[in-house]
Amino acid sequence: MNVLHLISSEGHYGAENMMLTLAEATVRRGHHGVIALFLDDRGPHLETAEPARRADLPVELVPCRGRWDRSTPRRIREVLDRHAAHVLHTHGYKADVYGYCAARDGRVALVATCHNWPDRRLRMRAYAALDRLVLRRFDRVAAASEPVADILRRCGVRAAPLPNGVDPRPFREAAPTLRRSLPPDCDRLGGFVGRLVPAKSGETLLQAVQEVIRCRPATAFAFVGDGPCRPVWEARAAALGISRQVLFTGAREDTPAVYASFDFVVLPSETEALPMCLLEAMASNRPVIATRVGSVPRVVIPGVTGLLVEPRNPGALAQAMLRLLRDPELAQRLARQGRVHVARNFSADRMAEAYLRLYAEALSLRRLRRPAA
Repeated sequence: MNVLHLISSEGHYGAENMMLTLAEATVRRGHHGVIALFLDDRGPHLETAEPARRADLPVELVPCRGRWDRSTPRRIREVLDRHAAHVLHTHGYKADVYGYCAARDGRVALVATCHNWPDRRLRMRAYAALDRLVLRRFDRVAAASEPVADILRRCGVRAAPLPNGVDPRPFREAAPTLRRSLPPDCDRLGGFVGRLVPAKSGETLLQAVQEVIRCRPATAFAFVGDGPCRPVWEARAAALGISRQVLFTGAREDTPAVYASFDFVVLPSETEALPMCLLEAMASNRPVIATRVGSVPRVVIPGVTGLLVEPRNPGALAQAMLRLLRDPELAQRLARQGRVHVARNFSADRMAEAYLRLYAEALSLRRLRRPAA
C-alpha cells in the first residue's frame, strides 16, 4: 500500500524520528512511503527532509501560510493523488486538521498518531479541542502510550495504544565522536537528547548535575538538541558554576555517535508518552535514568533495564547518576538488559507490523463508508 505521512515539524525530534523509522520499516516490507512536511512561512522547519532523503523516502513540501491557509487542503490532495496514496497518516494536531480537510471525501483512509497531548496553555487547549473534533472522524487513531490513549478515549476518540519502535542497526557500531569535546580533566560523560523545552525539566537536571560534579569532579554532561529553553538553561548552568563541564551541542545529525559517546543517558521529563530517545539509548547499549511518567515504566524497569526516579526531584536524579558512576558493573548490566528488552518489545519491525494492521483496518472501514459518501 502507498502511505503518505504528514507532519508539522518544529525540528527533528521524537515524533519525526518515529515517523521515519516507521516509514522505512514498512518500505522494507514492500510498501511505499512518502514524507510530507508543512512549509510554514512563519518558521519553516525542514530538518527531517534530509534524513528522509538519505533513507530514500520521497519528500514533499506543502506550503502553508498564516494561521489558516485555505489552499493547503488542495495541495495535500494533489500530493495524495501524485503518489496514488491509499493511506494518509497524520502526526500532530495541525496535520490532523489539514489532513482531515483534504481527505474527508473518503479518497484515502485516514490514520493519525497522537505522540503526546497538548499541555495546559490556553492556546494548546484550543488546538486540542479542534483536534478532538476531527480525530473522531478518522478511520483509526493510534496513541504512543496508554496514558495518551486514555485521554483520547475520555474525549470521545477511539484510540489504540501502539508503542514506538527503534531500528537497532545504526546503533551497533557507532564511534563515540562527542567525547572529543570533553574537558581534558573529565573521563565520564552523561547526556540528555531531545527538545530543550520546559516539559523536559532541564533546570531540575542541571541542579542534579551540579551535585554530581561536586561529588565527582571528573564528570561532564551534554545537552543534545535545541529549543526555546536553551539560553535559559545555559544561563542556569553558568549561575550554578558548572558551565565548563556542561556542553550544549545544539541539534546533531550523528545520533548513533552521540549515544555511543555517553556513559549514561538521563531523561528527567515531567510529561512523556513513550520517548524515542530512551529506546535509542537502550538500543545503543547505554544505561538510562528516567522519570516515572507516561509509558516510561514499560521501557525502564527499575533495577532491570534502567533506573527510575520521581519527576522534579534533583536529589534523587543526582543519586541515580552517582550510583551508575560508582558501580560500573551495575551500569553494564542495566545497559545489556535494556538492549535486550528493546530488541524484544520495541523494535521497528514490531511497530511496523502493528501499524500495517491498523492501515488495513482503516482501509476496510473506508471501503465500507465510501459508497454512502
